[in-house]
Amino acid sequence: MEQILVIDDDAAARGMLRDLVEELGHEVSVAENGDDGLRLFEERPFTLVICDILMPEKEGIETIREIKKKNPYTQVIAISGGGSSGNLEFLKMAQSLGADCAIRKPFEIEVMERTIGDLLATRAK
Repeated sequence: MEQILVIDDDAAARGMLRDLVEELGHEVSVAENGDDGLRLFEERPFTLVICDILMPEKEGIETIREIKKKNPYTQVIAISGGGSSGNLEFLKMAQSLGADCAIRKPFEIEVMERTIGDLLATRAK
């Protein structure tokens, strides 16, 4: 059982990801913005973080950079729908700054499931 942190300002997305992670048999904590997510990250170790890019308070790019600075071994999945402009350059930027992979919203549950499984399997090797 792994410790996974979900950071997303959208309550429905947070809830769906929380349910998915729990169904996969992992412990999950949730935060609605980068500041809250980083506070949780300071309190306990997480194997994997799923982080939205466009959020109020502290946005995802900065949050991912700080997570990787604090623990470069933490796996990070960046997620974004590109906001109102649909600009997905944020996902490329997130990967260049340390995200292990990036997934466009909305995504298929199976894609997120497989991505989580692949990253955790890679970490276990």
